[in-house]
Amino acid sequence: MAMYKDLRDYSAEEAAWISERLISLRQTIRASDLGRRSHDNLVIGSWNIRAFDEGAPRRDESYHYIAEIIDHFDICAVQEVKKDLKPLQRLKNLLGPNWDYFVTDVTEGNKGNGERQAFLFNKNKVRFRNLVGEIVLGADALIDGKQIARTPFFASFQAGWFRFTLCSVHIIFGDDKSLRTKEISALAERLVERSKDEDEVYVLIGDMNIEKRGDHIFKGLSDHGLEVPVFGPTNLGGNKHYDQIAFTSEDIKTNFVKSGVIDWRGDVFGARDKDHYEGIIQAQRVKDGKKPYGNWETSYQNHFASFEMSDHLPIWIEIKTDYSDAYLGRFSKEKTA
Repeated sequence: MAMYKDLRDYSAEEAAWISERLISLRQTIRASDLGRRSHDNLVIGSWNIRAFDEGAPRRDESYHYIAEIIDHFDICAVQEVKKDLKPLQRLKNLLGPNWDYFVTDVTEGNKGNGERQAFLFNKNKVRFRNLVGEIVLGADALIDGKQIARTPFFASFQAGWFRFTLCSVHIIFGDDKSLRTKEISALAERLVERSKDEDEVYVLIGDMNIEKRGDHIFKGLSDHGLEVPVFGPTNLGGNKHYDQIAFTSEDIKTNFVKSGVIDWRGDVFGARDKDHYEGIIQAQRVKDGKKPYGNWETSYQNHFASFEMSDHLPIWIEIKTDYSDAYLGRFSKEKTA
């Protein structure tokens, strides 16, 4: 469970503000499909947390809201973690002592955007299997003679009977959609090969900058046999399918239950709070030597709220982890239909 003891360090007014929004967020999640998950199963989440944390520091309350969402997963891949790791450590501390994380080095070069990839996981539900690495393409699979711009990161885990390797990626954005297609296709092909060679479930997860389910970029996943649940749009504009979780699925190895998106906007940094923040944020920008927002109506959600939470919505899948009946059935003389 996410930790709330830091609320004691805030003023009574601020603690009340944060706790009321946390309660609202918790109620929304409990009423969703995620709230009806089986706790015997595994929930894998993914979230591109916008520029975490670069530029103007996030407000204290934002860390609580982000931690609350991630705490409803058992393991979460996070994209756009920036150079300074103190924000990630702060997030981990708010998640509690049963949580741990892995994080990559910063990707160099302009295309790398100074980003890291991270996995946060609940040690009470998930066991790290001591394998981490990066996906490096062979010479025959290079994309226009180059590696994937932002190196995919993987780590192996186990939850119950379910052994799996998560591969997190942030596919480069830009006008060249063919490059996105090539990167996703090369990566999907490699993971499917590894899954077969190692008899291991591979889960490709992250911000893939897919614009529409079924488009050429998306087919880079599906054409290689990966199973891709339906999430719907994950950008704040509600028209792009950027974030995906795709997995190898053969025999009984991946028992998929359901998937979903967490839309936090009705509970935190939503329309109801726009007037509350205007004076506070405009004064803070002046204090920081920045120009006040010219159009608060537009800037509130598109800039301010997206840098406090994200310009992406988190996604998740639920997977069964108890295969004991099927395993015992292999030895039983009484075969079930």
